Amino acid sequence: MPGPAYNPRVSTDLRVENLEKEFRMGDQCVAALRGIDLSIEQGEFVALMGASGSGKSTLLHLCGGLDAPTAGLIEIEGHDLAKMSDRERTLFRRKRLGVVFQAFNLLPTLTARENVALPLLVAGVKNGQSADKTDKLLDSVDLLHRADHRPDALSGGEQQRVAIARSLINDPVLILADEPTGNLDSKHGAAIWRLLKELCKTQKRTILAVTHEAAGAAYADRVLVLKDGLLVGEIKPRGEDDAALVAARCQELAG
Repeated sequence: MPGPAYNPRVSTDLRVENLEKEFRMGDQCVAALRGIDLSIEQGEFVALMGASGSGKSTLLHLCGGLDAPTAGLIEIEGHDLAKMSDRERTLFRRKRLGVVFQAFNLLPTLTARENVALPLLVAGVKNGQSADKTDKLLDSVDLLHRADHRPDALSGGEQQRVAIARSLINDPVLILADEPTGNLDSKHGAAIWRLLKELCKTQKRTILAVTHEAAGAAYADRVLVLKDGLLVGEIKPRGEDDAALVAARCQELAG
C-alpha cells in the first residue's frame, strides 16, 4: 500500500518516491525496501513501526544519508540524496540533519555543554561563538543546570536529552531518531517522547522516528507501519493515551 501522496503545494521537509533498497547475501539478493512513497511536512512528527526486518531502520538510514538506495528519490530541501556521492551525503547530513540514536554516543571525557557544541567545533566554529547557542539548547531540554557534568554523572534520560540538544546544534531541517528510548525505562522514555513532541510544537522541528514502542509512537502526528519492505498503512493517534489503539492497529496492519 503506498504512503501518503506527495502534494507539491504543501511545504515538505522530506519526500520519498519509489524508494528501493536491496542487499546482497551471498548469491541471493534481499529486498529490504520495495517501492516506498511518503512525504513529511514541516513541523510534523512521524513515527515508523513494524516488526524486526520490516525495513523501518533501513528507511531511516537512507533518509539520513547513511547509505545509498538501489533506486528511487529521497528529497530534502530540494536535494536528492540518492544522487549524491558518499562525501556529499556526509556533508549534507552534518550540515542539515540531526540524528539521535538508541545509544547516546556522548564522549565520556566531555561535559554536557562540550558534547552539544562538538559538531560546531568540528566545523571550525570557535568555542566562544558557540557558547550562547549551546546554552540555549541545553536550556530548551531543561539541562542548563547540568551543563558542566560529564555523562557518567548524568542519568540515561539526561544523557539522551544532551544527545537531542546536540542534534539541534546546526538547526537541522530534519531530525531522525532511531529507537531513541530503547535504553531507557518507561518513565524516562515518556519524558523523551514528550520532549520530541514539544520540539515539533514550539520550534516547528520535523521528526522521523523509528520505534517499537506504541506508547512512544502515540505522541506522533502519524504512525507509518511497514511490513516486508512496504508501507502497509497509517495510524493517526490523538495523543499519548492512544497507545493501546496504536498497538492494536499496528498488529492488525503488520500481522
